[in-house]
Amino acid sequence: MTTVIESLFFWKLWFFCCNNSATLQTTPSKPPKMFKENEGMFPRIHKFAPRKKVGMLLLCAVSLAVFLWVLFIDKGEDSQERIPSISNRLFPEAGQKDNYTNIESVERTNVGQSASTVQPPPPPVYFKGYTLPPGNPCESFTLPPPPADKKRTGPRPCPVCYLPVEQAIALMPDAPSFSPGVSNLTYIHEENSGKPDFGGYPSLMQRNDSYDVRESMSVHCGFVKGIKPGHQTGFEIDDSDLHEMESCRGVVVASAIFGAFDLIRQPKNISEYAKNNVCFHMFVDEQTEVFLRNSSELDGTMRIGLWRIAIVHNLPYDDPRRNGKVPKLLLHRLFPNARYSLWIDAKLELVVDPYQILERFLWRKNASFAISRHYRRFDVFVEAEANKAASKFDNASIDFQVEFYKKEGLTPYSAAKLPITSDVPEGCVVVREHIPVSNLFACLWFNEVDRFTPRDQISFAIVRDKIMSKTNWTVNMFLDCERRNFVVQGYHRDILEHWASPPPPGATEIVHPPPPVADETLQTLGNVKTSSSVTDPLKNVPSKRGRDRKSKRHRKVIGSLDP
Repeated sequence: MTTVIESLFFWKLWFFCCNNSATLQTTPSKPPKMFKENEGMFPRIHKFAPRKKVGMLLLCAVSLAVFLWVLFIDKGEDSQERIPSISNRLFPEAGQKDNYTNIESVERTNVGQSASTVQPPPPPVYFKGYTLPPGNPCESFTLPPPPADKKRTGPRPCPVCYLPVEQAIALMPDAPSFSPGVSNLTYIHEENSGKPDFGGYPSLMQRNDSYDVRESMSVHCGFVKGIKPGHQTGFEIDDSDLHEMESCRGVVVASAIFGAFDLIRQPKNISEYAKNNVCFHMFVDEQTEVFLRNSSELDGTMRIGLWRIAIVHNLPYDDPRRNGKVPKLLLHRLFPNARYSLWIDAKLELVVDPYQILERFLWRKNASFAISRHYRRFDVFVEAEANKAASKFDNASIDFQVEFYKKEGLTPYSAAKLPITSDVPEGCVVVREHIPVSNLFACLWFNEVDRFTPRDQISFAIVRDKIMSKTNWTVNMFLDCERRNFVVQGYHRDILEHWASPPPPGATEIVHPPPPVADETLQTLGNVKTSSSVTDPLKNVPSKRGRDRKSKRHRKVIGSLDP
């Protein structure tokens, strides 16, 4: 802008000078008095220029020179103002360096302020339980006294207050429960170890280390031969079934039949929502598969009612009881994305919706692991002696296991263990949430079964107590009569088939069924029903009368053991 104004000024001066020069040429008179010789050189130029008739050209040349000079000077100043802004960043001088450093420090300060103003990630959200609203019938529910029937001394169901299915579904937690003690649990993989064991058989040092509960842990938990459970690990499952199991992200109901030992029993009283959202999986071996196909129960759909049948190949153990402990205790490995699981033995028939069971025994109690206590025994040492008396396993192995636990500090149950109400579970039903601490408990419980005897009722208490000594985690051990409210206990297939067959022709003696154990003899007469019904498991079994019935009742006490 300055250059334009100055240029206009000099053009105007040039025009003024040219007009004065023309005036001097046309006037022959003497120069006016204002132009005196002693006033400077400029009047002298005007005095001689007209005489040589070059005044016009001289003034134009001078004006042009002045104009170019002013234009050049102004342009140089503008260039000097622009150049430092670039060169200062490339070659800063002393003063310029300080200025740039100040700018840089301001930028760094702004970055620090912006980082400090960024909100930290919110803490993880956990499910913390709830209380039922006042006036809810289950809020003030109490167990009634047992019926005064001296003739019925065996185990029986008792009333349980379930919420309606819709309410139970609505109360399903959106967040997992807090896992005390351990938040990151991984599993040991020993593909090249050369050990044939499915469980890896950890050393005593590794076993002791696994009970040192800490935030991040890596433990043996079966399937040690392969990275993916069920794939080249022993207890191998077809890829289509594995994919289906991985896609289950909610609730799992699982059971297993090995050796065609049981019949498949269909769940009852299941809501449509549960039918569409709960994964019902039944694990069977190849022998059971052949039996199911020969009986026309299993077809190409690999479904029998609600159950999806998963065929298991290459079973890791010769003992069917040990093989059954794999899906029972390691469901979190077979269903890695599931949140909750309900395990029921194949001899049981589920008669209550899974969501009602989860609400009653987990969510309402703010628990992550629930199992019923034994209906009669609550001491491990008594349980061990009963197992030996019933020949449930090799007596020497049972004695060795009990003595080992005694050296680790296991003591007989007493009131000093309260609020723990029992050391012996009724292990045919397991209700659990898949969080690290409950998964850890299941892994360590399985390791004890793998190391010692398959009688998991003997090893339950030592694992529970060791974890409880390191954390504030506990197990919800509910009454066995409450378990009998949502599952109906039946008989194994061989007993049912034996009862169903008529006596041989010409036989003179009546063939009696083998005596059932006490906790398999379930009678539901007089049962108080809540929101679900409990059926009589013996209604389809032909009853005996007279002397035969008395003989059966007399022999019922012989083997009062959990099978």
